[in-house]
Amino acid sequence: MKGFEDRIAMSQSERDVLKVVQSVADGKRSQAEAARLLDMTARHIRRLVKRLAQDGDEAFVHGLRGRPSNRRLDEERRAEILRAYRTCYADFGPTFASEKLAAQGLPVSAETLRQWLLREGLWQRQRRRDIHRSRRPRRRCFGELIQLDTSLHDWLERRGEEMVLVAMIDDATSRIEAGFYQGETVEAYMDLTERWLRRHGRPLALYTDKDSVFQWHSQGRATQGLTQFGRALQELDMELILAHSPQAKGRIERLFGTAQDRWVKELRLAKVTTRAAANDLVHRLLVPEYNRRFAVPAADGVDAHRALGRRYCLPAILSVQTRRVVTNDYTIRWHNRWYQLHKPALPGLRGGQVTIEERRDGTMAIRFREQYLKYHEIVPNEKPCAEPAAGSGAAASAAGSLRSPAAEAAAPLPPPKGSYRPGPDHPWRQGLPKK
Repeated sequence: MKGFEDRIAMSQSERDVLKVVQSVADGKRSQAEAARLLDMTARHIRRLVKRLAQDGDEAFVHGLRGRPSNRRLDEERRAEILRAYRTCYADFGPTFASEKLAAQGLPVSAETLRQWLLREGLWQRQRRRDIHRSRRPRRRCFGELIQLDTSLHDWLERRGEEMVLVAMIDDATSRIEAGFYQGETVEAYMDLTERWLRRHGRPLALYTDKDSVFQWHSQGRATQGLTQFGRALQELDMELILAHSPQAKGRIERLFGTAQDRWVKELRLAKVTTRAAANDLVHRLLVPEYNRRFAVPAADGVDAHRALGRRYCLPAILSVQTRRVVTNDYTIRWHNRWYQLHKPALPGLRGGQVTIEERRDGTMAIRFREQYLKYHEIVPNEKPCAEPAAGSGAAASAAGSLRSPAAEAAAPLPPPKGSYRPGPDHPWRQGLPKK
């Protein structure tokens, strides 16, 4: 088709850089501001502006895409260095270990060795906490940093059901989005995040506390790995910043102070007794009034939010995802139930892993790599020729691309199955026969 030859394949990060540099070329943003947003130097911003004028959008596509680095060490050398580190220098820091390895005839830079050790789980970052704390100035652009937290309070003054307030506030403008939920859960955070994304787009970063929703904890200690919420932010290309103290999230803490004083009284005057009525009042009156009275203009009028684009399917990304292994007869087990995957038998599916998406609308979808699979639940003692029941996922989990809108419909989740206890006359309880 005419015009397709002029298209340039670019990644999302390259498009984001192009958007900022284009605004500099158009005179809408200064070079210093663009350098701060992209974490680059002003000199490199000038280079990018010059490349844009000479080569157009193609200048932002990296020339080594799809090719290994010309300066990387070969895999045999890397394996030899890591083997020597495990054998002789297991408790050495990267800098000290690189010096010892160089004396041993295995030269490697301290930074390269540090990256290898972090990737192998042999070293952890050593961060130093600041001694002095001062008030942090606001970010300059709307959407550059969003604070997210939950307030536990008796919002209905014991007139109705218990609930918590989950809120988001922009650091540059104090513009908010909020809602009442049953508890501080990953589903609540995902629901509020989706509302912000659909209204404003993707912010650059979220600023939260170290709750288990955002960081793994094992016996009170943080562990490495991504939580469900962290995985969703990674797919959305949004940075997650964890605060070390409540004072670091002062802006949203002050919002909760205002809400616990004003909103409690507003709910009392409106005679609200249910969470649904409270959310109706919040979305219809309280949040718009707060934004009108307390929101301030950003220092820089440029919106830092990025468009969602068609590649982001929010119901799939903002879901609880679990991996399961496919057996030889193309079945999987989940929540103590068995599910039969339908044809076709994709290469690598048998013995491979599929992703189960528990979506917030109560449906379930099964995905293998980037394709959704049809399935039905295996009912005990069912006939071999039985057809899957309506709504079992055969039609709802239609095959398609990973983020296609057609895959947003999925089967309803099965109710949790109760635990099984053998009866008193069960053979397991009889014991071994006496000789």
